Amino acid sequence: MSKISKQQVEKVAKLARVKLSEEEVEKFSNQLDKVFGYMDILNEVDTENVEPTAQVTGLKNVMREDEIENFDNKEDLLKKTPLEVEDGQIKVMKVL
Repeated sequence: MSKISKQQVEKVAKLARVKLSEEEVEKFSNQLDKVFGYMDILNEVDTENVEPTAQVTGLKNVMREDEIENFDNKEDLLKKTPLEVEDGQIKVMKVL
């Protein structure tokens, strides 16, 4: 039995203001049905004594104190940068 009907897919598409063809409705209905079927399988897994986690590698944010350095002039500051300096300015990549 299907967990999601074509009518439900059409309703969600309408709410999202997405126009779907009949083939797309059929396709998404089948795909979502498979997703919900997989979720049923996952719901059978015993997670009673498993702690919730968002990080599985054990990595942690490494924070350091900011170190303030005073520079007497602009040239001393420009010597400190590892980036390319051009015309007395630090050259960075274009953003837009």
